[in-house]
Amino acid sequence: MTSCSKKSDPAPQRPFWQRLSLTEMSPQQWESLCDGCGLCCLTKLEDEDTGELVYTRVVCEWSDPETAACSDYANRSVNVPGCVALTPERVEQFDWLPDTCGYRCVAQGRDLPKWHPLKTGDRRSVKQAHQGLHGIAVVVDQPGLDYEDYVIPDPD
Repeated sequence: MTSCSKKSDPAPQRPFWQRLSLTEMSPQQWESLCDGCGLCCLTKLEDEDTGELVYTRVVCEWSDPETAACSDYANRSVNVPGCVALTPERVEQFDWLPDTCGYRCVAQGRDLPKWHPLKTGDRRSVKQAHQGLHGIAVVVDQPGLDYEDYVIPDPD
């Protein structure tokens, strides 16, 4: 009598961000790539002569410094006309996105940072790792603020 061998389990499937391109992702997968660091919400200044971009520690009035999230995400482009919508096609154009940005990582074929919520399973992991706005003493924008007084080194 011969016994049947146990069928081996297939290799675990790689996570979606390692298998799919940005354009292949569902809207839910796309949104989950955002780690919620808030660095994209920092006010940036561009030198008119050189095109060099510098970051400030100033965030708009809709940014919640405690959570690093937009308090009205659905209407962000209406509330702040300069707030740009990130799309799979535009990720490569936005070279000001931090190197740790999930969208940028996937677009460049890199893995997500170890503290990313998709890897840890915990949205608090970004804050616990002191990443993004959680590692910067941000200032909420207000009339009369001179952004040049708040320039910081590249937050990466």
